[in-house]
Amino acid sequence: MDVFEAIKKRRSIRRYKGEPIEKEDIEKMVEAARSAPSAKNLQPWRLVVVQDPKILEELVPICYGQEFVSECGAFIVGMIDGSKWSKIDLTIAMNHLSLEAVELGYGTCWIGSFDKDGLKRKLDLPEGYESVVCMTVGIPDEKPRSPTKKSIEELVDWVRV
Repeated sequence: MDVFEAIKKRRSIRRYKGEPIEKEDIEKMVEAARSAPSAKNLQPWRLVVVQDPKILEELVPICYGQEFVSECGAFIVGMIDGSKWSKIDLTIAMNHLSLEAVELGYGTCWIGSFDKDGLKRKLDLPEGYESVVCMTVGIPDEKPRSPTKKSIEELVDWVRV
């Protein structure tokens, strides 16, 4: 699969088969994140990967009742150190991870609504980092249709010389 195909194929998956993800596949996804560009190559972010089904179940209330969290094969917490470009760098890294997941046949969903303090307590997250975004990864148990997107004309202004 080429990159553009992965971009077009990626959807927010909110129903998973509840099957585990091979360690080798998680490592490929994390490597994709690690390979992402970063301002001054500082990589001011960290990831925490959760695969234990019991903990995934306990994350549902922390994610404000998003039940599909308990069905995924992995829950990934994206954290930043708070430096100037850290949010952007983390976003790029998580997007790389998401596209690699599609390449490997998995689905993902970005999770922006969660109790940061509850997540920190539950997972004993590292000090000096703030959790900003999470992502579920797993074998899809749904095939959402392609959403309607705005036209290029609505999104892009061209500077002409």
